[in-house]
Amino acid sequence: MIRKLAAMALALSAMPLAAQTTPPPKAEPKPFGIVGAPGGSGAMPAVAEYLAAMPDHTFYHPAVMPKERLPIVLWGNGGCADNSLSAAAFLREVSSQGYFIVVPGPPRSERPMTAPVRMTEPPAVDADRNAQIAKRGPDATSPEQILAGLDWVTKQNADPKSPWFGKLDPSRVAVMGHSCGGLQSIRVSADPRIKATVLFNSGVFNNAMEGRSALSITKKELLKLHAPIAYIIGGPADIAWPQAIDDGARIVHVPVFFAHSPIGHSGTFWTAPNGGEYGVIARKWLNFHLKGRAKDGLYFRGRNCGLCTKTDWSVPRPLW
Repeated sequence: MIRKLAAMALALSAMPLAAQTTPPPKAEPKPFGIVGAPGGSGAMPAVAEYLAAMPDHTFYHPAVMPKERLPIVLWGNGGCADNSLSAAAFLREVSSQGYFIVVPGPPRSERPMTAPVRMTEPPAVDADRNAQIAKRGPDATSPEQILAGLDWVTKQNADPKSPWFGKLDPSRVAVMGHSCGGLQSIRVSADPRIKATVLFNSGVFNNAMEGRSALSITKKELLKLHAPIAYIIGGPADIAWPQAIDDGARIVHVPVFFAHSPIGHSGTFWTAPNGGEYGVIARKWLNFHLKGRAKDGLYFRGRNCGLCTKTDWSVPRPLW
């Protein structure tokens, strides 16, 4: 099924990602300390914390750290932005399930909730990638920055003077990312510490003229994947659709889960509390791969998988 979709996607692959107007000035970073109230539907309401010791990162964790060691999740922001609050409700939701999340960038501003929109038509495109990059400027965060955050919290976990001493489990690490942050996640996924990956509305560019990101990543990097990966896409109206379909057809050496819904490139991050269905997918994927919870794995396994039964969701490639 994925290969059939790939044939259709290749007809769209010459179309670059949609251009956007020059963004407004960035909000100033929040003060150091806890940012916002605890949130999430899990048993461990989570907060974002901004530390002077690591000012180019933000960390999401349960407001009250539990006795058990938490798996670590790395996150790539949409647009590769340096605003760690861009998907704050979603990240608090995931962290509240018992995860410690490393996010590049300082906390600037949270995006307000919007009404969900069913999207079925591809967006308008701009064929001049150089012009797109010039409008947007260089990527504000990088894959190397994300891994630097992992290295730092790993040291904190081993430091008796750190409040996180012995609280984390560096043997259980996953990476997730949205759009440009998904590209960062693919690069990060080559790291041997990564045990699972989730890409939301993302995929490797099919040709050199695509995309507004300056991150140079090719299909060859898919060969470096060594752990299960999930592609969660907003249907044909998603600007990442052709790239994701093509990626799925190429990856045959690791388990791949591929699902899509006609929700467009922004997904459900800002259309429902706690990140909507994206929050559910993320926590179940992580529970399955980092905590070994077979019940959560049923959301992705087989023709009758849990997500397969959801209204408006299609799963051409479940896990087997």
